[in-house]
Amino acid sequence: MSSPVKFLTSLGQVMATMGLYNPGHPARERVLDESFQELQDLLADTERLKFSFIGGDVVHERRVVRELKDWDWATRLAGVGIERLEIDTTVTREDYEQFLHDTFQRSRGEAMDTAEVRHMRATGIRYGTLALDTGESLEATEATLATATIAYSLRDDVEAIQWMHNHVQSTGELPLLEAETVVRSLAIAMHSQSEIILPLLQLKEFDQYTTTHSTNVSVLAMAIGEYLGFSGRELRVLGVSGLLHDLGKVKIPREILIKPGGFTDEEFTIMKAHPKEGAKLILDRDVRLEVPAVVAYEHHIMLNGGGYPAFHFVRDTHYASRLVHVCDVYDALCTHRPYRDAWTSEKALSYLEEKSGTDFDPVFSLPFIKMMRARQVQRLSVENPEVTESGAAGQDGGWVEKK
Repeated sequence: MSSPVKFLTSLGQVMATMGLYNPGHPARERVLDESFQELQDLLADTERLKFSFIGGDVVHERRVVRELKDWDWATRLAGVGIERLEIDTTVTREDYEQFLHDTFQRSRGEAMDTAEVRHMRATGIRYGTLALDTGESLEATEATLATATIAYSLRDDVEAIQWMHNHVQSTGELPLLEAETVVRSLAIAMHSQSEIILPLLQLKEFDQYTTTHSTNVSVLAMAIGEYLGFSGRELRVLGVSGLLHDLGKVKIPREILIKPGGFTDEEFTIMKAHPKEGAKLILDRDVRLEVPAVVAYEHHIMLNGGGYPAFHFVRDTHYASRLVHVCDVYDALCTHRPYRDAWTSEKALSYLEEKSGTDFDPVFSLPFIKMMRARQVQRLSVENPEVTESGAAGQDGGWVEKK
């Protein structure tokens, strides 16, 4: 049993014991001591622990803790507003006991006393809901103690996607649970501030392109799906499809992916293989991932049948492929590439408008254009996820990093 599993299991045991015994009871003190020792053992190897509780899953750092798949406290903690938990080496037993006491009160529907909140001191434990990191300090203040909200950075999702791509590249296996967790986390980020704000990542180095692009296409696919009134399950499928649409690029040599000039015929042939490779990787993981696999295969096929891979006979592509195709092209056009500068948002939207009905399905491209011209976009750098521009996407279109 891994250390994170042992610690969280002991945390659950303390919570259960609190329902049976009053403060100071020997049985309660014993399990609290044991749990705090598990915490100390875990902190011996790191300066700060980070846990997230998303959709019933436990995420330690950026990995899903599979052994705790059925740990009911993940859902219960998230249900009382504890979606994120951070603990550093300054934590004391008193800090830990106070956190458990507050959590137990929340789980029973008992609000913390405001006088107690007002006089709480800074501790080695911080917890709260997931929200976008806007560069503000995580330190609790009197105004935020009642909710103890922890800023949530898209960097965690980026690192998870990078790990996922590396894992696929080295093992050939898709870690589906991590992919689904990233999509749920991105969905939370989309709604953490305002329904009109859309968080997208800004490319810093071209090596990050596949990772940032996959993140953005997942967000955009869920956004347009929500705009069109799709169900929650459909939105999750779109999010996973957007996240995995370029998975086949893990099979493309790095020197081709980052080449600054145009491709040779041989290189372009290799590049055009990524839809098929991606579909195969996804289906090898789980045949029930039919839609993400189809999207990976079809996302470069245009409405008029152009693009690649070429079909042996004329047929319609899946609606999810046509939707992701719009998101894919928009984000690609708005991203700096080795061979061209990024287009402005308005220029990219005008291109989608011009090609609607030929390259793009107007059922998705026209609502997408309308949505993007109405919403605000937050461009967040990977290294420092602060807002770099926050205007209507169709107004100035140029996303210039603030110095």
